[in-house]
Amino acid sequence: MTGTVWHCNVAASLDGKIARPDGGVDDWLAAEYPAEDFGFGAFLAGTDAILMGRATHDAIRRLGDWPYPGKPTVVVTTRPLPDPPPAVEARSGDMAGVAAELEGRGHRRVWIAGGGRVIRSMIAIGKFDVLEMALIPTVLGEGIPLFPPGTGGLDLRSVKCEAKAKGALHLVYERAA
Repeated sequence: MTGTVWHCNVAASLDGKIARPDGGVDDWLAAEYPAEDFGFGAFLAGTDAILMGRATHDAIRRLGDWPYPGKPTVVVTTRPLPDPPPAVEARSGDMAGVAAELEGRGHRRVWIAGGGRVIRSMIAIGKFDVLEMALIPTVLGEGIPLFPPGTGGLDLRSVKCEAKAKGALHLVYERAA
C-alpha cells in the first residue's frame, strides 16, 4: 500500500459488538483480554495519528488520563471538546475533508479508532485499508456494532489469524485488491 494507510484496530465480541450500549468494555474486555496480548503497543507505536468519533473519545476520557499523550488525534464531532488533551482536536464536516487534511499533514498510518459511524464513513469514502481485531469469545447481545446499519460493502482478505488465550483470536484483514 502506498500513501496513507487507514488502519482500524478494534476488539469485537462474537456478535460484532465493540462495546456495551453505554460504551463500556471493562466487564467483558479490558480485564480479561489485555490489549498488549494482541500487540497493541507495537501497533500504536507505528501509528502517526488517530481518528475517532465523539462517543469513543468521551468513553476513553471517562476512564481517566488520556492514554495517547502526544499522538495527534482528530475527534469527529459537531460539538466543542471541553479541555481536550494536548494534540487532540475536534473536526466536523464531511469525512473526505477530514481524511484529506490528515493525509495532507503527511501521516502514513492513521488509526481508525471507532466507533461504528466513523468506520462506516471511512468505508464509504474508500479510506479503510486494514482491519485488525481481537475477536473475543463472548456474545454481548446488545451493544454498539462494529459495522452499523448502512455500512457499504467492503471486500477483505485474511492475512493473519492467531489463537490467543481464553479462546480469543487476533485477526488481520487487508482490503482486497
